[in-house]
Amino acid sequence: ASTGSEPAASRMLDRLTPQELQVVRMAAEGTSSREIAAQLFLSPRTVEYHLYKAYPKLGVASRRELARLRDVL
Repeated sequence: ASTGSEPAASRMLDRLTPQELQVVRMAAEGTSSREIAAQLFLSPRTVEYHLYKAYPKLGVASRRELARLRDVL
């Protein structure tokens, strides 16, 4: 059964770049910026930048809030 939130969630994800989506998914799982950076061959600062750009697109302000979106990501 659809809850009605799925289309809204997919629209939110459509706003993210592929790199932002990848970083956000890993961060939502609890992976640290340093670990994400190592796995994606980025600098930790670049990872933080992607999160900074993605948060407003997802309507969140922190990693804790991001974790609540884990099921949607």
